[in-house]
Amino acid sequence: MTIRIMMSPQKHKPLLVLVTGPTAVGKTTFTMRLARELRTHIISADARQFYKELQIGTAAPTKAELESAPHHFIGHLSIYDDYNAAKYASDALNLLSTLFTDHPVLVLTGGSGLYIDTLLHGIDDLPDPDPEARQEVKNIHALQGIEGLRRWLRQVDPQYYEEVDRANPNRMMRAIETFLTTGEKFSALRQSTAVDRPFHTLKVILNRPRQELFDRINLRTIQMLRDGLVEEAWDLFPYRHHNALNTVGYKEIYAWLSGVWPLSVAVNKIQTHTRRYAKRQITWFKRYDDAHWCHPEAYDEIVALIRGKSALL
Repeated sequence: MTIRIMMSPQKHKPLLVLVTGPTAVGKTTFTMRLARELRTHIISADARQFYKELQIGTAAPTKAELESAPHHFIGHLSIYDDYNAAKYASDALNLLSTLFTDHPVLVLTGGSGLYIDTLLHGIDDLPDPDPEARQEVKNIHALQGIEGLRRWLRQVDPQYYEEVDRANPNRMMRAIETFLTTGEKFSALRQSTAVDRPFHTLKVILNRPRQELFDRINLRTIQMLRDGLVEEAWDLFPYRHHNALNTVGYKEIYAWLSGVWPLSVAVNKIQTHTRRYAKRQITWFKRYDDAHWCHPEAYDEIVALIRGKSALL
């Protein structure tokens, strides 16, 4: 691993260490160890782990793990709550301003790229969609399903198509609505505004060889089932249409419970869809040209990098 310490002309700002990467790469174990060593706090940027009802299917930290280091934005919402990236950024910035008074280094972790980007770089004030455009997109979704949205988005904004969660119709519909309303690609509009944050950021992206990562995903799926994923999903079955439950792991179980396919097929699809999600996450994070990519076992090198960076501020 090549360690590069980049000097910044700005001084006297605290340091926010982003530790991200694809799902199942090992972020939780890595960041807990890091927070204990640095005697600091962990701020989560995993949008699925915000919801207190979703524990097993989101691989949320256990009670023991949460007690091993101070965590924030884990289980602080209910699936009934209306929440988005802009609200998260506002809440997180307020928290950071408080925590930085006592901690010169804080750790941000999670795999929700949009939430991370919004916190670190801001989000553009995109216009509300034209009502006719919104209805047109809804009609396509109703008639052609999610495949219709995918084809349309790939045509009007291929860059965002490669990054978006293509199992999430709401995000694709928003991008198409924005294009129809403004004539501009969503991927271009959301990148047009940069903001100055009152902290430095060091980006660390954990990754593993492809097969190693996929094996971990497959094994974690089996462990989730052993831990009670089916029971957790069943308890939430009446609320399956809530947006928070429109996510990998729950959707496939709900299809099984609804008689769409056998449990064995549901398990296979969870593994397949999670692997695809991991690949999209990697694609998203490749946009960070100032990031340090490493294997989770390169812990000592990352600690040295953080200590070196913070000493220069």
